[in-house]
Amino acid sequence: MNKRLKEKISEALTSVVPITAIVLALSFTAAPMPVASLMLFLVGAILLIVGVGLFSLGVDLAMMPIGDGVGGCIAKRRIWMAAPLCFVIGAVVTMAEPDLQVLARQVPAVPDRVIILTVAAGVGVFLAVALLRARLGWPLERMLMGAYAAVFLLALLVPRGFLAVAFDSGGVTTGPITVPFLIAMGAGLTASRQDADSEANRFGVVALCSIGPVLAVMVLGLCYNTTETLYTGFSIPELETTADLGLYFAAGFPVYLKEVALGLAPIAVCFLLFQLFALGLRRRQIIKILVGSVYTYSGLVLFLTGVNVGFMPAGHFIGAQVAQLPYNWVIIPIGMVVGWFIVAAEPAVHVLNQQVEGLTGGAVSQRAMGTTLSVGMSVALGLAMVRVLTGLSLLWFLVPGYVLALGLSLRVPKVFTAIAFDSGGVASGPMTATFLLPFAMGACESVGGNVLTDAFGVVAMVAMTPLVAIQVLGLVFQARTRREPVPQLPSGGGPDVFLFYDEAAEMEEMR
Repeated sequence: MNKRLKEKISEALTSVVPITAIVLALSFTAAPMPVASLMLFLVGAILLIVGVGLFSLGVDLAMMPIGDGVGGCIAKRRIWMAAPLCFVIGAVVTMAEPDLQVLARQVPAVPDRVIILTVAAGVGVFLAVALLRARLGWPLERMLMGAYAAVFLLALLVPRGFLAVAFDSGGVTTGPITVPFLIAMGAGLTASRQDADSEANRFGVVALCSIGPVLAVMVLGLCYNTTETLYTGFSIPELETTADLGLYFAAGFPVYLKEVALGLAPIAVCFLLFQLFALGLRRRQIIKILVGSVYTYSGLVLFLTGVNVGFMPAGHFIGAQVAQLPYNWVIIPIGMVVGWFIVAAEPAVHVLNQQVEGLTGGAVSQRAMGTTLSVGMSVALGLAMVRVLTGLSLLWFLVPGYVLALGLSLRVPKVFTAIAFDSGGVASGPMTATFLLPFAMGACESVGGNVLTDAFGVVAMVAMTPLVAIQVLGLVFQARTRREPVPQLPSGGGPDVFLFYDEAAEMEEMR
């Protein structure tokens, strides 16, 4: 086995085993599961481990170099040409995100195509805004304050049933396909800058692209003025033999083979066009990217099949069983424990953590980032379970959370604000949509709550709490720099700061 692939799969094993052990412990104690559901979950966990390993290697070899190269080429163009390019790239890549199709089906009163185009336009506009920020040096914290002020103003006017869908749209559009590409593209857009804030400007693209869909869907909700939303219920598959289990997974593979192909196709076309007209990479570099693309595609197919076929029924069943207990308040600490460990299984989290460790020269390690994100996710799930049990409005949690996060942005180093707001979009990935959301929905159904208002919104909660947690980490980092010498943030940056494949010189040749 390839040495690097072996290392990636070993990392994935370390990430997935803890959440698997927790689910197994619950299935033997508080939430006994049918054997069929347990077997689905275990097979899904195996697919998850292999899929995350393949995906991580593919990102290093293909997605990051493509995004960085495309961003570097766009950065050299004049604004009147570069901004429309960013809009088109952002919109097209977003339309292919698999989770966006699921979001669109939640609002039957609005045609699916309208919601998809609306969300895609929101991402496209804010990717163009990210370009202007990178080019003109606009401060991210002020942009975020203005954007979120508009979000919460509109939130007062949007129908309550539409509110959770709008906030969740920001999380589902920054999935495992788009996040690595956008992070690397942000690095490419700012690679030529040498000012004091150049490091901070390398992050923040995901943060801005997460706001666009929320604003766009809220405006759409005001135009349609509808409260007609729905959700698709879950049914536990009845499997009698291991052959039935194999057939059930076999039925899921073609779906995700197609979805991932459609999701990666816009990035592939984008790379082809830039290669023909701007990049001019050598044959060896192209082969490496093609091999990395195969790893990325294979890994995502295995990952999405595992979480959708294996994890989704398990999450829904456990949430429903625990919420039926006489002491159902225990779902709050259980949710916090699940949140702590599940964030490590998000593929894009590993990408962000590598970026941060590289940028800070190891001063903020992947382990520190992982622990901080686990704290944020744990708090998010605890608060989400409080909402499920009490029916409190989502705004009672989001408004104070974002006020605190934006207030911290005035105190912490700018780079940590950019990292924090990026981490919100990264943490709310497919594991949230396929395990945590079903977990909340199952619990909400058991306590007789309104699934659309009380369970939906968990994606928004997961996207909010890392904003505070990472900025608190920034305060700790800032305090350390005052007390004792620590590795300084690299100045200027250069492409090798964001390089995670073999030869640093190859990235230089891409520009």
